[in-house]
Order: sequence, then structure tokens, then C-alpha cells
Amino acid sequence: MQVMSTARSEWIFPFTGLQPAQFRRLVRLVAERGGDTIADGRPGRQWALDLPDRVLLVAAYWRTNLTMRQIGPLFGVSHSAAHRVIDTLGPLLAMAPVRRRPVDQIAIVDGTLIPTRDHRLAAPSKNYRYSTNLQVAIDANTRLVIAVGDPQPGNRNDTIVYRTSGIDQKLAGRPIMADGGYRGNPEVIIPYRKNRDGGPLPDWKEDLNAQHRTVRAQVEHALARMKCWKILRDYRRAASTLADTASGIAHLHNITLAR
Repeated sequence: MQVMSTARSEWIFPFTGLQPAQFRRLVRLVAERGGDTIADGRPGRQWALDLPDRVLLVAAYWRTNLTMRQIGPLFGVSHSAAHRVIDTLGPLLAMAPVRRRPVDQIAIVDGTLIPTRDHRLAAPSKNYRYSTNLQVAIDANTRLVIAVGDPQPGNRNDTIVYRTSGIDQKLAGRPIMADGGYRGNPEVIIPYRKNRDGGPLPDWKEDLNAQHRTVRAQVEHALARMKCWKILRDYRRAASTLADTASGIAHLHNITLAR
């Protein structure tokens, strides 16, 4: 018996974070990307769930981080079928790459640690857990996520992951702000550091640092909102799927913010 369905619109917001109208637009986008033509890998056998319910399953899984054996019965399917739905539709929910941006658009970048159980990529990090370092960049004006880097081991610092995750190439040619942890990347605007002799900074530098902190806080707020999709608090799937998942959650974050 199927418990959750898009036929009951009251289920959509609590389990996805999207309003029903936003969710319907998301389903249309997934259909345009080929979601309707995908079978479950067995010739002649169709999905037990229609496309809106499959999209709801993926979004609800990301939002709640239930196990497959929990999310499957809610939609009246087996845990293996739920796994195939997530594997198939997850990449179709990913954020589309930004093709054009204003030259003067300021991007703000920061990294966050994602607890990840797949030790093939994760590494012990400062949160005392096996984690991956995920780099996220937002637009300073709209606060929308504009780029997500490829996850890297959590024991690497931001200044290295910024270059190895590929996010530097996605932001090339644009002014970029970040915290002091990105020292060594000359294209990134970071706060003024304290004097080596321990003396105070001039007032004008202190003022600029205060303005820098105010603007840079927006990316920390964006990361906190993305972690409302609880799968980013404890990632149990293969680490190779984390990039698509993070991009999909960034897409859902942008939809909720753009309303």
C-alpha cells in the first residue's frame, strides 16, 4: 500500500521543502531532461510509480535521510526499487551549469564538511568523523548557489580543495570572496591578516574586514539551508554519488529561495 503520493499535495512541502507549484515545475523540468523515458533496467517493465511520485521519493529521501527500507514502504515499493529510483532520477535533479553571468558578479565561496560513510573518499577531519570537503559558491546579490565543487577528502584544507575540486574553473574570471582559509589563491579576496608583530590593524583595514564578514556570512547561511536536506548531515550512499546529490540539493535550495 502506497502511503505517500503527490495526489495529496499536503505531503509535498513537509517532505521536500518545496511548495506544490514549485514541485510541479521541478517535475516538468525532470520530464524535459528525460525522466519519463527511463525504465528501471528491465526490458518491458515500467516503473511502479509515475514520474511525480518518483521525484517526490528522491526529494523526500534527501530531505529526511530515511533508509531505503523506510522510504520504500512509504511509496509502496521495495527498498531495491527505491534505490533504483534515486540512482536514476537523482542526476536529473542536478543544478544546471551557469552558462552566462555578469562580469562584475561577485561570488562567495566556502567549504563544509559532509559526514560520509564511504571511506574510499572520506577521511578523518576536524569534526572527528570521516567526512568529505564540499565547496559551494553563491552569488552575493541573489544568494543563489551558482557552483558546487567535486567532494574531496575531509582532511584537506579549503585552499587546496578550492583548486582540486574544480570550483575554481567554474568561477574563473569573476571576483571571488572567501575567508582567510583560502590564502594562497591570489584570485580570491580574503580579509586582511593580523600583523606579524601582533599589533592592531589600521582602522580602515578593520572596517573592510567587518564589511567582508557581513557579505561572506551569506554563504554560511546558504550552507546551513542546504543542510536542511538531512542527507548532507550523514551521507550513507557511495561517495561517487555525492556530487550529483549536492548539486540536486543546491537546485532545490535555489528553487525555494527564488520564490
